[in-house]
Amino acid sequence: MDNNNDYNWSQKSVFVENQTGAVAKKFFASVFLWMFVALGISTLSSLYMANTPEMLQYLINPETRGLSILGYIVMFAPLGLVLLMSAGLSKLSYGALIGVFILYSVLTGVSLSFILLIYTSGSVIGCFAAAAGIFGLMAVLGYTTNTDLSKFGPILMVGVIGLVIASLINMWLKSPGFDYVMSFVGVAIFTALTAYDVQKLKRIGAGIEENGDAIAADDTKKLAIMGALSLYLDFLNIFLFLLRIFGGRK
Repeated sequence: MDNNNDYNWSQKSVFVENQTGAVAKKFFASVFLWMFVALGISTLSSLYMANTPEMLQYLINPETRGLSILGYIVMFAPLGLVLLMSAGLSKLSYGALIGVFILYSVLTGVSLSFILLIYTSGSVIGCFAAAAGIFGLMAVLGYTTNTDLSKFGPILMVGVIGLVIASLINMWLKSPGFDYVMSFVGVAIFTALTAYDVQKLKRIGAGIEENGDAIAADDTKKLAIMGALSLYLDFLNIFLFLLRIFGGRK
């Protein structure tokens, strides 16, 4: 970030060819560390909720057996927190950003607890392992390839927006076939986004390496958290779409 605190992590990605110095590597390691922290928190909160019926009852309307008001809040709160972190990056302090990121991880885990009640544990574990394999492969590809993937960014963003719109439409259509096809498209889009985001983060790390004196330490740490959020979302979506395709229901 610059000294005016108007740095947008997603817009400034200075590309410095083959710059992988100590600072860049430290930044990249920090990104993955925060991503694994988020995954761990989400996993623990999900398991806790799924195995604590007295807590789940607050999220379910006993009359309709659908979500309660609190349940809807929990389901949509992570989206609001993502928007808060993205829009308020320059205004939030490093400590505040960590707090919002951890809260996001907890609430995402709570919202994911429902899948443990719907799908068999074997299919959840299998799809999680498959998602981890796909994510790891594409992360390595994104980090090592010499091909500039930035040109695919706008195409992938259009794909994500189209996927969201199609999902909203299918809420009314309720077509299992349409949902099945969208799940394959979703896996493809977020698999490609993983490589794209990893390369973008590598470029950001190279930019920090090149312009370290002009970037505050806290700003670099904040960029690492936002990078972790990006990769976390890629992995989570790959996992959820795989579960919709291959998951076995109880």
